[in-house]
Amino acid sequence: MQFTKDELKAAAQLVYTQMSPTPQYAWPQLAERVGCEVWVKHENHTPTGAFKVRGGITFIDWVRRTFPNSRGICTATRGNHGQSQARAAVQAGLIAKVYAPHGNSVEKNAAMRAFGADLIEFGDDFDVAKEEAFRVAEADDLVIVPPFHKELVRGVATYAYELLSAAPDLDTVYVPIGCGSGICGTILARDALGLNTSVVGVVSSEAQCAKLSFEAGRMVETNSARTFADGMAVRIPVQEAYDIYAKGTERIVAVNDAEIADAIRIYYRDIHNLAEGAGAAPLAALMQEKDQMAGKKAAVILTGGNIDTGWFQTVLGGGVPTL
Repeated sequence: MQFTKDELKAAAQLVYTQMSPTPQYAWPQLAERVGCEVWVKHENHTPTGAFKVRGGITFIDWVRRTFPNSRGICTATRGNHGQSQARAAVQAGLIAKVYAPHGNSVEKNAAMRAFGADLIEFGDDFDVAKEEAFRVAEADDLVIVPPFHKELVRGVATYAYELLSAAPDLDTVYVPIGCGSGICGTILARDALGLNTSVVGVVSSEAQCAKLSFEAGRMVETNSARTFADGMAVRIPVQEAYDIYAKGTERIVAVNDAEIADAIRIYYRDIHNLAEGAGAAPLAALMQEKDQMAGKKAAVILTGGNIDTGWFQTVLGGGVPTL
């Protein structure tokens, strides 16, 4: 998979029919704390509070063109992807059947329903919910929205296109990894723009399938993915995504839940922005690597701010949310 600069520009123009570009700021408070220039890409400032909204716009546009008689879509999610797909599908006059695991974020579930999703809770984790979504999509003649697809990545890549166009001299960009659309979009945007920026992936220490796969040179599954950073809570890597990040990523860093909680507090204390677990993970990784990044120019993708109130209260109180 690859994109040209013109293809990314066209994707961005499509995305901008439904939202504005998000800002990227170099925050002096974070620079003082970390010891290098720190740019934040504010994907917490989208219409759904997360970067996934971009992929929903491009994917549903593709569905309408490719399956003009389809009555709707079916997908699985931990929340942000489901909001994105429901928002775009319902706006296009389609139904959106969305599967989430039992115990999923209460507030993300409420947001998905508000955007028009027919939300069904199924299974103990994302990967089980995903299997059911694929089964139901075929049985009900709905278009399946997989966790990774060229039309999703095409939309998601526009945030990196914005960031790297605004700051082309970045040394390193830190990106969280769930199923991989974000990091792959960043790699493909960097390559399309002909830049030398290093892309560093970030995973939870409790959900390391992408890191283990990257280091082993083959797909590696894990037995569990129990982290409050639900956007990274994936047990089974995606082959198509692995094929891209295995070649285009400089390294993959693991951060634990305590480090993620600390990064959420730093975001709120230093720049008064709300970050969910996966959204804070890149900053946690940069903090972990601050010695090797000293004096350089780094960016972190704040992929979303959709954290439940109770968890945020726990974090602000100095704790770490437990499942």
